[in-house]
Amino acid sequence: MELPADFKNKYQKLMGDDADSFFKSLDQETNPGYRVNPLKEYVVTENGEDAIDYCQYGYYGDVNGKSVEHQSGAIYSQEPSAMYVGEVADITPGDYVLDLCASPGGKTTHVASYMQNQGLLVTNEIDYKRAKVLVENVERFGIRNALILNENPNNLAKHFPRFFDKILIDAPCSGEGMFRKNNDAIKYWNAEYPVECAIRQKEIIEQAVKMLKPGGKIIYSTCTFAPEEDEQIVEWMHDEFDFTIEPIRKYEGMVDGKPDWANGNQDLTNTVRLFPNHFKGEGHFISKLSSNDNGSAKKIKHRLQGNLTQDDKKLWDEFKQTNLVNFAPKHLILFGDQLYSFDNTLPDLKGLKVMRPGLHLGTIKKKRFEPSYALALALHSDEVVNRLEITEDDWKQYVHGDTISCDQSLSKGWYQLICKKQPVAFGKVVNGTVKNFFPKGLRFNI
Repeated sequence: MELPADFKNKYQKLMGDDADSFFKSLDQETNPGYRVNPLKEYVVTENGEDAIDYCQYGYYGDVNGKSVEHQSGAIYSQEPSAMYVGEVADITPGDYVLDLCASPGGKTTHVASYMQNQGLLVTNEIDYKRAKVLVENVERFGIRNALILNENPNNLAKHFPRFFDKILIDAPCSGEGMFRKNNDAIKYWNAEYPVECAIRQKEIIEQAVKMLKPGGKIIYSTCTFAPEEDEQIVEWMHDEFDFTIEPIRKYEGMVDGKPDWANGNQDLTNTVRLFPNHFKGEGHFISKLSSNDNGSAKKIKHRLQGNLTQDDKKLWDEFKQTNLVNFAPKHLILFGDQLYSFDNTLPDLKGLKVMRPGLHLGTIKKKRFEPSYALALALHSDEVVNRLEITEDDWKQYVHGDTISCDQSLSKGWYQLICKKQPVAFGKVVNGTVKNFFPKGLRFNI
């Protein structure tokens, strides 16, 4: 790998004797990883020898993106260093959590694993194309308590004042820690780039602070080595907003943050750095800061309200009574003809770019209700009346968009399709054929 001369000079000075092994590590192979999904009824079991010791659900290894396990959301591909952010967040069921810079969804799906579909998860991505990817991953994972937004932090802060217990900021950064995984990142780098990124990071943090409950916590992370974006940002947060820099447990290969790379505050050793010459993963920086604000949380004046007509509700109720058991959405709301379950502790969403206000239940059509792909992947066996086991060959046809054959004796109606113990979609059985309802935009060949 041809590293920029300014980059090498900078880190030679900062790292001294450790610099040579650091530079060499950037030419070594990456270490892919993945997490298993505890929200699924049947949790994939893996070889314990490949388990990641600092992540409860993490494993080293490659993920086949065209496998049943991946398509169904039973596993999620994530770089091993990035997994530690979700662990450091220390999420508990019932928390109100904001993932501010969320796409493609690694941190969102990770914290959702610990929320157990309780509390509220607001996950946001400012770039629309990336926000669509975020939607796909949230729905595939089977998350029921997520509001997905495509917003800038300034507008979010107006709608969610002093609202969240925990805010994750995996900040847009200079990407130095991704050099060996994504060589294109080198092309964008120049000596001033980290300083430019730090300016943007401070703007994001200023808005995030407005959304944090008194006593709440911000988990700030980057995938860069740059002190301007790491220790110096945390020191600025400490001084500007009266945060305590909380200690983070270090596992083998993890090292303390560097006080002498900022202003010398020894509390910066509480942060953690992951260098690829010491750790089996890419470059990462993680910090956890708790607010010393002892004020009170802001009360929401105008909450989100449902808007179903009696006819719309009747169509949903008819589908629910025929096809579902032990499943009761929190509250119902229509966005156009799309029906969602939403959390009524949310503020009114007017003025926000909403990708999903909650769990997508399906579509209200003329005199009928059509269930969604997201609902199929979220439901467990004790919540569904009809389930149909299909073979892997059937699955390959179905994700391609084809119909598949089934037993002629099966009664007409909606079935949750199951392959390798995982729900993969809804299908409609009619006269020995399963009609295809796999989303057109997600179909693929194998």
